[in-house]
Amino acid sequence: MRFLTISWDDGFRASMLKVAALYEKYGLRAEINVLAAPRHEGAGEPPFGDFGLWNELQARGHVIQPHGLDHSNKAELPLSAAQEKILRCLEIFSRELKGFDPRQAIFNFPYNASTPELEAWLGGVVRGFRTAGPAINPLPVRGQVRITTSGWEDAEPWFERTLRQLLAMDDGWLVYNAHGLDGEGWGPLRSAFLESVLEDLLTRGDVHLLPAREVLATASE
Repeated sequence: MRFLTISWDDGFRASMLKVAALYEKYGLRAEINVLAAPRHEGAGEPPFGDFGLWNELQARGHVIQPHGLDHSNKAELPLSAAQEKILRCLEIFSRELKGFDPRQAIFNFPYNASTPELEAWLGGVVRGFRTAGPAINPLPVRGQVRITTSGWEDAEPWFERTLRQLLAMDDGWLVYNAHGLDGEGWGPLRSAFLESVLEDLLTRGDVHLLPAREVLATASE
């Protein structure tokens, strides 16, 4: 069995509206990982969405997951400071995102940067977390909390290469870490490229396109 999760980080408003529309066109649910209190870090950075938009997209069937209070690298912070930022993020999500339950959430580390100590603690706080490692994960097992991904700024060739690797396997779970569309964010994809990938995979019928939490729910012993 093969799974693909496209894990969309940062929450750029224009890109996520495009992503949601494309997924809905094909009857799919996008996984969108957003910052609880985003700060613009550069003059050219595109606008972020807000919890009004995230609640709207969630009501349309998409999955909204935490990406952090801000985009700080948790591996560069003291453990207590990293924990505090994550807890503040989850508090804001609990207050602002309808029905949010931290115990069912997948926390997606900014820069996919974590530490063993932070992971050991976080596994008892949320349903799971995404950090750095191989983009193709084994099929999940019961109780699994750790999910890995990797990326490349030349995003489309990297996506095509890892997707070919997945299709050559009998079983596997590709977690592709995306950011934006059509020039927005780090390593953006083109809308036409994304639509082509979705169409091709749905035509093949042998890859399940699901949010990470739903893939974890398929786990066996």
